[in-house]
Amino acid sequence: MGVKIIIQPQGTMAIYEQIVNQLKNAIVSHELKAGEALPSIRALAGELQVSVITTKRAYEELEKEGLIRSVAGKGFYVCEYNTDYLREKQLMILEERLSEVIIGAKSAGLSCEEFLEMAEAMYR
Repeated sequence: MGVKIIIQPQGTMAIYEQIVNQLKNAIVSHELKAGEALPSIRALAGELQVSVITTKRAYEELEKEGLIRSVAGKGFYVCEYNTDYLREKQLMILEERLSEVIIGAKSAGLSCEEFLEMAEAMYR
């Protein structure tokens, strides 16, 4: 697998969620193509230095969403998928998280311009 997953142990998201989100992003951006094999649950756990339970949970979540499929005795593969639908779902999640950040920015007394400057600086 050509995708490099980076786990942030101090992050606000659970480790399995970080794995799920990074694999989703790789599928949307076509870094991972339909039919491509994913590492085994054990191999990914070893590579990321996390528990097998964590990688299994991430794969189960992706399978439930129809993004990957399990082939008995062979492993997990990226499914054919509707990229537009997946991107729309990601945008909805992003908007929800952004609205929480905006509420925090307002309560910290930031003006819209200050918030946009901060966002722009961080985006680059």
